[in-house]
Amino acid sequence: MVKMASAHALAGAAALMLWITGAGYTQEPAAPAQSPAPADAAAGTAAAQTVKLGYLRSWEPTLALSALDIPPEDIGVAGAEVAVADNNTTGSFMGQTFTMDVVTLTPGDDVAGPAQTMLDSGVRYIVTDLTGEDTLKVAELAAATDAMVLNAGSTDDDLRGERCRPNMLHTAPSRAMLTDGLAQYLMWKQWRDWALVAGSHPDDQKFAEALKRSATKFGGKIVAEKLFADKGGARATDSGQALVQRQIPVFLQDLPDHDVLLVADESEVFGTYVPWRTWVPRPVAGTAGLTPGSWHPASEQWGGAQIQNRFEDASGRRMESKDMQAWTAVRVIGEAASRTQSVDPATIAAFVKSPDFAVAAFKGQRLTFRDWNWQMRQPVLLGTEASVVSASPQEGFLHQVSELDTLGVDRPETTCDLGG
Repeated sequence: MVKMASAHALAGAAALMLWITGAGYTQEPAAPAQSPAPADAAAGTAAAQTVKLGYLRSWEPTLALSALDIPPEDIGVAGAEVAVADNNTTGSFMGQTFTMDVVTLTPGDDVAGPAQTMLDSGVRYIVTDLTGEDTLKVAELAAATDAMVLNAGSTDDDLRGERCRPNMLHTAPSRAMLTDGLAQYLMWKQWRDWALVAGSHPDDQKFAEALKRSATKFGGKIVAEKLFADKGGARATDSGQALVQRQIPVFLQDLPDHDVLLVADESEVFGTYVPWRTWVPRPVAGTAGLTPGSWHPASEQWGGAQIQNRFEDASGRRMESKDMQAWTAVRVIGEAASRTQSVDPATIAAFVKSPDFAVAAFKGQRLTFRDWNWQMRQPVLLGTEASVVSASPQEGFLHQVSELDTLGVDRPETTCDLGG
């Protein structure tokens, strides 16, 4: 009879397998936990212990100014499913099994019912791709059962600020992180004078405010601002394109001299039409042109080719930012379960929030959570439609704790109160 390996050895084997298959950063894997909970000591000899996750999102088919920008129906979900498979590969060493229930709502649907159903079924980890308001609702419901919500969708800064919650963690970057990453690159290039054109919808204005905050933070200068009001119309038709092609240059004609034109158009009303239609030849950045994100379909550095290939085999397309954010959220739970050799929700939550926790996500360094607002530290990739141009933090932007903390709201300026 073959002697069963110890839980400690199994955890080490699982860590080694993650390392071999492409952990995504250059540091050596962390040592497994030294003192597993007694209740989990026989994980390798008993039936598989199940970790139940939920994925709650809002989605409907949407139009975009470019057909290439229409989000695929499985956006985010595909990344989470690959991560569940990765968790199960690692978990097989310790008798851990991961499952995920996916619920897709139509925008405007009430999230309370589906979220409560997940919680009542024993789900203690809910990955969300929802509006900021709905993400907060789910977190408040989940608090009653000490469940954890991993926000993989909303970039709203106030979810990391005055509306933060102790059980709400963020693998999606905040808008402040995205615009800080862009601003660092523009300052590194010494393109210091920026003109700003923003859409009229609330999310457009939030992105514009984040850009202005980043300009103040890093020394950029907003030399002019313009508002592009959404008046409706058939923007995606041939006549709509022809009309915008005539409108955009004239609309931008009176801007003062500037190095870069910044666009804040999360609502996809006009931004895609701005590059190559400006009055004067200037680079475009923001939500069009050079755009910041947590990931890019062309990213293949730091082992990225490995996750891209696995993702493409599973979904038939390249990985988008929301896919990576959802993948990372699910991997957070898998990593914690393997390191603690436990499926106990309290044990996993405590480890995720501890200084010892880190997860690899093919971005060149270990990703950790900020303990003042539970935002995941992560690089910001800057890219065009076809390629990654750069990654922030940029060279020369230093920080006393982590250079990643130059992106977004730092500890001294946070408005988040986690209650202790």
